[in-house]
Amino acid sequence: MSQRPPFPPFTRETAIEKVRLAEDGWNTRDPQKVSLAYTKDSRWRNRAEFANGRDEIVAFLTRKWARELDYRLIKELWAFDGSRIAVRFAYEWHDDSFNWYRSYGNENWDFDADGLMHTRHACINDLPIRESDRLYHWPLGRRPDGHPGLSDLGL
Repeated sequence: MSQRPPFPPFTRETAIEKVRLAEDGWNTRDPQKVSLAYTKDSRWRNRAEFANGRDEIVAFLTRKWARELDYRLIKELWAFDGSRIAVRFAYEWHDDSFNWYRSYGNENWDFDADGLMHTRHACINDLPIRESDRLYHWPLGRRPDGHPGLSDLGL
């Protein structure tokens, strides 16, 4: 059995830690690695798409990151209670024609006792932006600790 600390029930500090760990994982753009943060039977709603279980999560993320190029993500804690965390996020990416987007959204997460996410509901909107309007300029991968978060950027 795998475990992913921190574990519920969350405090403000452990919820913030869990959010940053999720952000760090997604910024790897490694579908297999990201899928390990979810239960084997995890259920997702992402926009109008539904995924059930790790195999479908890996397939979904593989398609996502093949289309959303140079993906960089910032997540921020919105609320928490017991085993649940709500986040808001924004990520920047471009398509294969170098059209840039900033995608905004909210996610609701629910975790099991081992700290694995078993339910994820995501609502996301895409805003076309000019390349000159980009705010995320760190090298691909983990957001540097000193880089501003969503609230600091006014997002």
